[in-house]
Amino acid sequence: MTATIPMPEQVRRAVLAMPMAQTLKLAFRRVEPGDVELEIPVQEAWCFRPGQLQATAVFAAADFAAVAAAGTLLPTGFINATIDASLKLVAPARGSHLVARGRVISQSRLLTVCAADVFAVHNGEETLCATLLGTTRNIDMGGAP
Repeated sequence: MTATIPMPEQVRRAVLAMPMAQTLKLAFRRVEPGDVELEIPVQEAWCFRPGQLQATAVFAAADFAAVAAAGTLLPTGFINATIDASLKLVAPARGSHLVARGRVISQSRLLTVCAADVFAVHNGEETLCATLLGTTRNIDMGGAP
């Protein structure tokens, strides 16, 4: 008999298998139904000036957190993908790492609205640097390989 892997664990594994997540050195701090917290280190390769991340890395952290949170609520056999997202930068992304907290706003069979707040962490102190509102398309894989 095969044990069923809980959806939060399936989401964690799927995200960490993605090359972009690996390149960003993304790590999950929490994965629960409808609620995800992750972090990425500030890497100079992603900075537009010393120690300050460019928007691309901030957007990636926010998108991964929001969409992963949405993915934790999907029924078995479904996957999801971002179809729309808006990122608002509110402060410089400076520090040792970013923490992104994703959550589900509204869920239906076809679409899920999700959000994430991204915090820059410097000397243990968090500063909100961005917020994202996104929509995912929930895709029934219908037994596809």
